[in-house]
Amino acid sequence: MARVQISLPDFIFETNIAVQIGDINYGNHLANDAILKLCHEARLQFLQKHGYTEMNVDGCGLIMADAMIKFSHQAFYGDILTFRIGIDSIERAGFSLITQIYNQTRAQETAIVKNGMVFFDYQKQSICSTPLAFKQRFRQTF
Repeated sequence: MARVQISLPDFIFETNIAVQIGDINYGNHLANDAILKLCHEARLQFLQKHGYTEMNVDGCGLIMADAMIKFSHQAFYGDILTFRIGIDSIERAGFSLITQIYNQTRAQETAIVKNGMVFFDYQKQSICSTPLAFKQRFRQTF
């Protein structure tokens, strides 16, 4: 079986989040759907660090267009996960956000997640162009 390949960018943000009991599935490990929930939290912290919210990034909101997850190792209740975030590319109406999830407790990578984020006007329910200020702030990071 061919595995998903995700290139790692330079990381520009890092945060730690503990695996909570609600993140565990019947296999007694971190559930696949919890990966996206935890990445969402890390993304919110990243945006907040830069004075943004998902509803206002230099005048536009954000909406997730796609998600790709490459699983490496299991994580378990209580494990401390480090979420390292970088931007892979900035396009006309969005960007790729890459998150490497590293398990501090077990000293191994848990997963790499690639999210296609699109700038979105929630009032008009339509796509926005990537704000110039966002491009200028993050273009040099990849």
